[in-house]
Amino acid sequence: MNAPIGPRPTLVAPDPDRINSVGSHDSSSPARAALETALSRTGLAVEPREESALLRRIGRALAPGAREIPDDTFIAALCAVRRKRWASRMMDLTRREGRIWISREDMEQAAANVDDPAANDPILLNALEPVLAARYRELGDTPKAALEALRADMLDTGRVLSSAQVARVAASIASAFGLADSDRFAGGAQREDEERAENEAAIERAAQARRRKEELRLEEWEQSLVPFRDVPRILHCSQREALRWVAENRLPVARRVRQPDGFELWEFDPAELVALRGDLQEWRRGGQDDSAVPRREGGRDARGRHDTALPEPPAVGRHVANAVIARVAALDRYAAHFRTARALTRRITLVTGPTNSGKSHTALDALARAESGLALAPLRLLAHEFREALASRGVDAALATGEERIAAPGSRHLAATVEMCPFSNPVDVAVIDEAQMLFDPDRGAAWTAAIMGAPARHLFVLGAPDCIPMVRRIAELCGDPLDEITLHRKSPLRAAPSGVRLNDLRTGDALIAFSRREVLDLRAALMERGRRVAVVYGALSPEVRRAEAQRFNSGAADILIATDAIGMGLNLSIKRVVFASLRKFDGRQTRDLSVQEVKQIGGRAGRYGKHEDGVVAVLADAGSPRFIRDRLVAAPEPPEELRPLVQPDADIVRAIAAEIGSDSLYGVLARIKRAVLRVDDPNYRLADMEQPFAIASALEGVEGLDLTQRWTYAMCPVDDRDNGIRRLVGWAAEHASGRAVPPPGTGRLPPPDRAGREELERAEKRHKRLVAWRWLALRFPDSYPNREDAERATAELNDWIESVLRQHSRARTRR
Repeated sequence: MNAPIGPRPTLVAPDPDRINSVGSHDSSSPARAALETALSRTGLAVEPREESALLRRIGRALAPGAREIPDDTFIAALCAVRRKRWASRMMDLTRREGRIWISREDMEQAAANVDDPAANDPILLNALEPVLAARYRELGDTPKAALEALRADMLDTGRVLSSAQVARVAASIASAFGLADSDRFAGGAQREDEERAENEAAIERAAQARRRKEELRLEEWEQSLVPFRDVPRILHCSQREALRWVAENRLPVARRVRQPDGFELWEFDPAELVALRGDLQEWRRGGQDDSAVPRREGGRDARGRHDTALPEPPAVGRHVANAVIARVAALDRYAAHFRTARALTRRITLVTGPTNSGKSHTALDALARAESGLALAPLRLLAHEFREALASRGVDAALATGEERIAAPGSRHLAATVEMCPFSNPVDVAVIDEAQMLFDPDRGAAWTAAIMGAPARHLFVLGAPDCIPMVRRIAELCGDPLDEITLHRKSPLRAAPSGVRLNDLRTGDALIAFSRREVLDLRAALMERGRRVAVVYGALSPEVRRAEAQRFNSGAADILIATDAIGMGLNLSIKRVVFASLRKFDGRQTRDLSVQEVKQIGGRAGRYGKHEDGVVAVLADAGSPRFIRDRLVAAPEPPEELRPLVQPDADIVRAIAAEIGSDSLYGVLARIKRAVLRVDDPNYRLADMEQPFAIASALEGVEGLDLTQRWTYAMCPVDDRDNGIRRLVGWAAEHASGRAVPPPGTGRLPPPDRAGREELERAEKRHKRLVAWRWLALRFPDSYPNREDAERATAELNDWIESVLRQHSRARTRR
């Protein structure tokens, strides 16, 4: 605790010979002379590694012709040189004490307040106290609110405080707020934390037990299965009859196990086979009811009738075969789930073209002329823009997104995000934008559902040319006629012949990077060159992205730096797109940009009526201009997969739960993963269900939520990279216990001109927290009250983040 930082600076005058022997500066220089004089007067010592920086500061402080500086100026310069080392020492001391909640920013601010160049450890730690007290008071209006905000910030970074750490920081917070009995507050916080930790542990123990129960039940059933050779014995039939009945889908195969040689091993549930014995005589007589009529996808059977009802599975007890689960889910006949759409005579018009080809104009005109309609967008921001576009055409429309609702009494038009597509009420016209999202592994299933299920007599599907084969396939599966319209850019697009240096970027350029860190690095580099910069990346809210785009379009910013988030959803007046990299990490691997990505992003260059000639370039030394040129002229890459992605919905989850006799969402999803959609299904692919499955697994130990509520939580948009699932389970436990879940706060928001990357990232994570909370508040309003407070906090965060990005001073690049 009392150990000084390195060799302790002494208060005796140093040896002049040592001063003159260290450093490369001429002893006759004014700065050197001033340093020697100051050291002699103050009796302080300087380490060799400090001299170079100190001489520069003294040189800047010297008046013309002077060879001395005042002692207080010298001491201030020496303190400034030592601040970085002091902050590092504070980091070492606080981490040894377990005070992991103290940030680097706190230490740097405390070091800036130290005015004793001979400061030792106690002085440094004392300097932290007023800084921390101010930070705690900024975190919340009360000690409890401040403590909860700090805990939430820690959880965002993946760190969890122990009960002893909670007690210590609670005592500090109580002192900062001037509580008379800080020990009582700290003790109460510690007990509450211990109870919370025990509750979390109990939830996890219960979850493990329930998961194991579901797994054992599934294992028990799988062990009861019999091979095909046993089927004739159980049914009292011949092998030929058994094969024919399997081919006719009369005998359900419980499990198909693919062998290394490509063949499948069929296994059957003996209980289900026994239950079917009574049907054998009818099958042998060749009787055929409607259930045996072969059906094709498209919602109609071979006799041309609409297939609007799901088949009833045979009642075979609780050990239900995978084949029965598959039939209940019916994802292999996914189009039939959308009964309203299948009952309509639909017509699909596919409008494709590159960026800036005017795809949405004709569709929105048709939508505005219709008596009723839907406009479905990939982003909340775009849903707002669709609503505004309809308003500009004289049509009032309601709005529905995951976290927001705006009513429009009397209106029969709705603008919504794709995931909010209503499937029950028929409309005249629907518009679905960005159909190339069908290939997205995370959200593609939502586009499949919307295109198959939108209950519109005339459906406009808009997208890049790459989506054409997939939309054709979906139309075929639905049995809907398809018209195709191909549009071309309204302004030419060309590749630049050579790379562009960072110093040669011009007003109106958009610089494209593929990570938040790279965007902020480039922002700092350009601001150091005196350029005004706007930024757009995925972690920013739609409101902030829109504000940044407006700054760029209005000329308040010279250059836009963005990730591929600009590929959709923003109207931008860009003269030239410049790629800072030609490779990106896609969540699985780092790879070259695809033809579609170069066209989608590069197509933002040029704007009809403003910048007639769009140019696409690459930063010098970041890649070959030929790479850009080749991809701009290349034909669309054929998709590797033409089976649309699908996933279950709440109705399917409930049906399967009823069939297997379980209220475990984990058990239901485990059966879906095993039983639904074979890998070689000719029509569909099961979407990635990893996050819903992880949430369902974590929720198993929370008592008091029904199956539908658990499914709703599993669909909540959380980011597990900042412990989103753990936080979600905590909210669900509060909900299940009947307690209200308070909205997250903004936490500490320092003045925007003092905010660095750490503070900006923390605010972005708080905004994500609020997005998830508001999403749940729309679905569980009684358990998530105070929506107004959440909306105010969201607006405050948006304004603060935009203010930080708007700063034109030298960028702070803390990492």
